[in-house]
Amino acid sequence: MNKTLLLILCDFLLLNLLALTRWEKAEPIPPKQPAVPQMAANAATKDQDLVEAMKMSMADERATREALTQKLSATESSLAQREQNVTQLQADQTRLSAALSATQRSAADLSQKYAAATQDASMTKEELARIQRELDDKRAEAERQRQSLASLTQQQVDAKQKIEGLTVAVKVAEQEKQLLRQAADSLKTQVEAERQDRLKAQAATTQLAQGVGQLAEKSGELTKEIRDNRPINANVLFSDFLANRVTAKFTAVRAGVFGPATREKEAATVLVTDGEKIYALLHIDDTPFPLSENSLDWEKVSAEFSRPPAYHSRIPALHFLSLDPRVLVLPVDPAQATALGVKVYPIALEPFKFPEAVLVNGGGKGYGEVGFKLDSSQPGFVRVDNRFFKRLFGDFAPSRGDLVLSKTGELLGIMVNSDYCALVTNFLPYKTLTTGDNVKSQHTADLLNDLAGRVHLLPLKLQ
Repeated sequence: MNKTLLLILCDFLLLNLLALTRWEKAEPIPPKQPAVPQMAANAATKDQDLVEAMKMSMADERATREALTQKLSATESSLAQREQNVTQLQADQTRLSAALSATQRSAADLSQKYAAATQDASMTKEELARIQRELDDKRAEAERQRQSLASLTQQQVDAKQKIEGLTVAVKVAEQEKQLLRQAADSLKTQVEAERQDRLKAQAATTQLAQGVGQLAEKSGELTKEIRDNRPINANVLFSDFLANRVTAKFTAVRAGVFGPATREKEAATVLVTDGEKIYALLHIDDTPFPLSENSLDWEKVSAEFSRPPAYHSRIPALHFLSLDPRVLVLPVDPAQATALGVKVYPIALEPFKFPEAVLVNGGGKGYGEVGFKLDSSQPGFVRVDNRFFKRLFGDFAPSRGDLVLSKTGELLGIMVNSDYCALVTNFLPYKTLTTGDNVKSQHTADLLNDLAGRVHLLPLKLQ
């Protein structure tokens, strides 16, 4: 709050307090004096003095009150004037603030206009310089064009002179053209004749090329036929066998008297195919299930392929073939064949093309050429000439499980005993044993006894 206004209010409150106070009631009660014997003359004089004093006091009081009233009125007028001045000052302040804001905005606008004017002035100078440069360029271009026009004029004069000379040359050329046209017609006739001769030569060449192609095709067929009918050296066949053999390992477990009985077997063989599926070919004596002993139920049977350095894969089943139950095949899926990375031997389509074959003993322990003969009573088997084989190789004689390869490198069959070879022409299974950790339900004893019984039904020379 304004200090001046506060002083005025304090003065106003003090005057109101003084004006409204009843001083007659606020005077102290004079103490009572003991009665004094009054005399008649003295008593009248004291009352009059007291009345006079009271009148004078009341007159002073009235004068003081009137003075205070006048002063209060003056104070109120001054206060109202000051309030009016304050209001005027506030109005002036608001007006000045608005004027100041407007002035600031005008100054900002002027600054922007000044900057824009400065930029326009700069741009105008640049524009003038650019226009001056363009004017100079136009002048230079006009000078160049003037010079070019003069040059073209001179060239036109020269051209007219050349045209006059060329007109004469054209007339000469027309005459030469007529002469050349006549010569061209003559040459066209010669070219047409040569083209006909060329067409005849091309036709003859095409016929000759077709004849050469047919001759080459027949030559390829002839080469293939010669290759198919040419026997392969036994050393080459055996080396090829060693490079492509795989190992099949079998493990069978069953209950024994003193605990589980385990039998393991391992054999080397090759992969064969009928054009659709791939198998590994073995004799039953290469497994833990020989037919020469009394069969018992096996509880666990496992089999796997292996090949150096560290390849192993599971064999899911054993198929005993219908052509002879002693011959079994192990299925090989394409992924296993690819992983093994060995040659797959095709079965022989013409097993009797050559009278001799190559026999590989013991999965690659030995080999030799052996002759064989057909047996009309047993068309699925051939008889091996043991005497001739023994005479060539001494103590090394054919035995069951030996693989027999044709002289063209195809698989001919497998020896079922020391005299007869079973010709492998298909892979039709007679019985199947699925490998696994629990094969009790397959009753392996009955399966093997069935296989042994079928072998016993064969002629004695094949057993």
